[in-house]
Amino acid sequence: MQEVVIYSEGILLAQFLKWANITASGGESKERILNGDVSVNNERERRRGRQLVPGDIVTIDGCSYKIVKGS
Repeated sequence: MQEVVIYSEGILLAQFLKWANITASGGESKERILNGDVSVNNERERRRGRQLVPGDIVTIDGCSYKIVKGS
């Protein structure tokens, strides 16, 4: 599992996918989320606006990313 540092209290799912370089664009993030390719904490997530917080785990293409808070 890879850790991805964010510097705010939370981040939207679509923004997270771009921040972590999982997707190349916002359009790709939207498509992957709407297609049901993304899970948050082991539950399929289809809302681009899902608010993620440190400790959440995002899984896509068999890879998991844990959100951690940076200082």
